[in-house]
Amino acid sequence: MKKVDLVFRTVGERTTDIALELAKKHIRPDRIHLLQDVKPFTETVRRQLQIDYDCDYVVFMDADCLVMEEMRDFIERTDLPYIDCYVYDKFRGKLHTGIHITRVDLVREMARVEPPQSDMKYVLRPESRVRAIALKRLKMSKAFKHFRIYHDYHQSFADIFSKYALRELRSRTAQNRSKLDAKMEHWNEADPDHRVAREATEFTHAHVSQGATPEQVHDFIVRIPEFAAAQTRALGLHEKAPLTWDEVMATTSQEEQDAGIRKIFGIGLSRTGTKSLTKALNSIGYTISHYPTDETTYEELAASHYKLRLLEYFDGITDITVAPYYAQLDQLFPQSKFILTVRDKDLWLEAMERHWNEKPVLATDFSLESRMALRRLLRLANYGTFTFEKERMSFAYDHHVRGVLEYFKDRPQDLLIMDVTAGEGWEKLCPFLGRQPLEVEFPHNKKKSDLDE
Repeated sequence: MKKVDLVFRTVGERTTDIALELAKKHIRPDRIHLLQDVKPFTETVRRQLQIDYDCDYVVFMDADCLVMEEMRDFIERTDLPYIDCYVYDKFRGKLHTGIHITRVDLVREMARVEPPQSDMKYVLRPESRVRAIALKRLKMSKAFKHFRIYHDYHQSFADIFSKYALRELRSRTAQNRSKLDAKMEHWNEADPDHRVAREATEFTHAHVSQGATPEQVHDFIVRIPEFAAAQTRALGLHEKAPLTWDEVMATTSQEEQDAGIRKIFGIGLSRTGTKSLTKALNSIGYTISHYPTDETTYEELAASHYKLRLLEYFDGITDITVAPYYAQLDQLFPQSKFILTVRDKDLWLEAMERHWNEKPVLATDFSLESRMALRRLLRLANYGTFTFEKERMSFAYDHHVRGVLEYFKDRPQDLLIMDVTAGEGWEKLCPFLGRQPLEVEFPHNKKKSDLDE
């Protein structure tokens, strides 16, 4: 049996008491460390890293998360250094936030990181920034896991304001802002939670200039609780009564209500612009996973189970995780949309040779074995080989494109062919999905980390 500590962080959220009870039930921690009303979050992070942990894993958890599913069994099985948990978020759909399962050696390395000075990433996301530095030092990477967790449901108005004041500050790039705007388009103005969140973003936009320094942003963050109290009063809202178990147990997310509706699958091969496509889809309001490498997805694909659990949480998947299975996915998810990204084949072959030379199929670190196993499975499914061989890869590219075109030949409304590398973008993608083009440049990602929050 592993020893598991829980760090439970609360600033008085309306969900605090019930969230802690649910965490005790579904995480079953050996020890609980409470961090109560510690502000700002930089101080929370500093204090949690000063704790003398005697355990195998630490689960860092915010009180705005309601854990509705067993988690301890997964922790007992895993050896991964860091797992970011996906949640159902009331305001932004499916995303990873709020609960972080962290192996203790990584926690100790995080404690050795000196907080960066005048660093906007650290000011806005101190825990994420410190963890990213520690992961890089240890040559480790993050993984993702999907549990039934509700995030930011049933919060007080003041806490919603505080969160979305901070969210506006975290959305000050064209792509991040477009993602937030896309989600806000679907907010219900009759829902007072959504009204408060919108007021918070507008207030922050008006009171913190785009050119604010990290120090100025930090000073504003410190005052957010003061602004939240004043602005919610100005909206004429009275705070909510204490949360009840009946409210929590009746919760369902919009994503759960929409389960089974059409999905979007990017079925282009590697190095055909699938990362750019993923970011573009996320920017116009979808929640898409690019090349997932989690253990559950590997086990499902290896067992020919294509109704992936991942698709309970995401609107779709891109890259070679789904590329060879388009026919099966089409049957399992009727009325879905498929996007085939293509590229000049000679340039694709050059890119693939470089790409595969950098990507081994055997793990030297045991914790990465499930990822390597999935890589081997997908290379065989898509290309029929573990190693780059030009003639075989050329055949695999032609075979895949020809097969997709033949399969959808009588259904042009369900298939879009895009050459992102040649400059095709919003003008093709948005009409296909019935969306308005964005007034920002179409994304051209080169790093998978660009897809993370």
